[in-house]
Amino acid sequence: MSAHLGRAFGQNFLGQAPAWYKYTIVAFLAVNPIVAWTLGEAAAGWLLLGEFIFTLAMALKCYPLQPGGLLAIEALLIGLTSPATVLHKVEGNLEVLLLLIFMVAGIFFLKDLLLYMFTRLLLGVRSKLLLSLLFSIAAAVLSAFLDALTVTAVVIAVCTGFYGIYHKVASGKNFQQKHDHGDDTAVEELHREDLRRFRAFLRSLLMHAAVGTALGGVCTLVGEPQNLLIATKAQWEFGEFFLRMAPISLPVLVSGLLTCMFLEWSGSFGYGEEIPEKVQSIMRQSALEQESRRTTRDKVNLVVQGLIAVWLVVGLATHAAPVGLVGLSVIILATAFCGVIEEHRLGAAFEEALPFTALLTVFFAVVAVIADQQLFAPVIEYVLSLERDAQGAAFYMANGVLSAVSDNVFVASVYIDEVALALVNNEINRDTFDLLAVAINTGTNIPSVATPNGQAAFLFLLTSALAPLVRLSYGRMVVMALPYTIVMSLTGLAMTAFALEPATQYMYEHGWIEHHQPSELNMDADTTPHH
Repeated sequence: MSAHLGRAFGQNFLGQAPAWYKYTIVAFLAVNPIVAWTLGEAAAGWLLLGEFIFTLAMALKCYPLQPGGLLAIEALLIGLTSPATVLHKVEGNLEVLLLLIFMVAGIFFLKDLLLYMFTRLLLGVRSKLLLSLLFSIAAAVLSAFLDALTVTAVVIAVCTGFYGIYHKVASGKNFQQKHDHGDDTAVEELHREDLRRFRAFLRSLLMHAAVGTALGGVCTLVGEPQNLLIATKAQWEFGEFFLRMAPISLPVLVSGLLTCMFLEWSGSFGYGEEIPEKVQSIMRQSALEQESRRTTRDKVNLVVQGLIAVWLVVGLATHAAPVGLVGLSVIILATAFCGVIEEHRLGAAFEEALPFTALLTVFFAVVAVIADQQLFAPVIEYVLSLERDAQGAAFYMANGVLSAVSDNVFVASVYIDEVALALVNNEINRDTFDLLAVAINTGTNIPSVATPNGQAAFLFLLTSALAPLVRLSYGRMVVMALPYTIVMSLTGLAMTAFALEPATQYMYEHGWIEHHQPSELNMDADTTPHH
């Protein structure tokens, strides 16, 4: 009986995760207290950090909230940090949590408009090179003002819809019949080659769009969660954030779009496949049928969503309210004027955001350990001992490498806290802090496209139901992202090393941005010295 209970407990623990992964997490939990009591809390803190990064890197085996959360709870129990410090971190980053909860949910109610736009793009542009470029630009622009996860979700929805339509016809069914588009057994022989080409076509579009979300996401305060986290600490508003990032973000945007064009022109790294003619004609036929079924109410909803999208951009650009509250206003306006008034229909909008919001709170617990144990103090001291001209590039590279293997929001939250602490301790001045904050933000955003671990949008795409349908595996994703990673990372590094400081100085001199005083730092986000 006890053997059955033990087996059942083992099967329930972390669910479908592989057995070796479960044993690894149990080993972590067993070893940490021993290390804390024998080698000291600092050694246990470093071990915990490595273990947590492991859970982020293994996100495909198990969502990091559960194993990472168990490690965070244990850290509190053995005294590596305190609940008060964790709460202090959460309070200091409340705007970031509100962004995730309300902005992501708000954009959910604008999905009809976004689906309409991307569908028009896909059917209206004949040239694959131009279509790829437009998909990348559209994803970049939308991610600058919306949320990269939601933009990725829309692109996935569009591509899944088109894949399902063609797969149904290729299997000898009409548009109205039910069909499992994950089963290839019914696909007719004459359609198999077209289906292979169509998969390659969709894969390349998905990757261009995913990279586009990173290109746009680095530019503005709301593009990625860590942007707002850094801007809140530095007390930058929407316009100032854009201008401070521009010396790096705009050259990287141009280099990314040029890479997109080159990949489609050369057909290398899995890009360049055109949409087969038969598939295109089936898509058009389906779109015409959908258009004929669109009611007056549906058309009014599209117009209303368009107007709300305009308010969203204006509200963010003018800083009419904190970002999360602008997102809440989008939820209220979109649901009120589009007739969504049932509680269960509202609940679906929060499904994407809340798991990551919970994970972000666990991040803050691990950041609290780093702060209380002063784990990064030697690293920060070393970087700050370098020549002032080299500090930005050093931070960019350190953040880039870590962000490629773990999560960029976590990396940014660790480093910005340490640099803020250096400012409070008078180790750097406020102008240097602002330059380093730009280097940290771009370092966490740009090189993290290397793997699905670094970018939430990439991980979301890889774990979507569409990925196996279009044969998009982890390895294939890394290979397809490689040219982007190299070009964008090197461009960002060069701009950080050579262009950031002179361009920032130029903006100061011409009154585009102003010098901040050290007292303007957000002191709520745990920037007090630790003893």
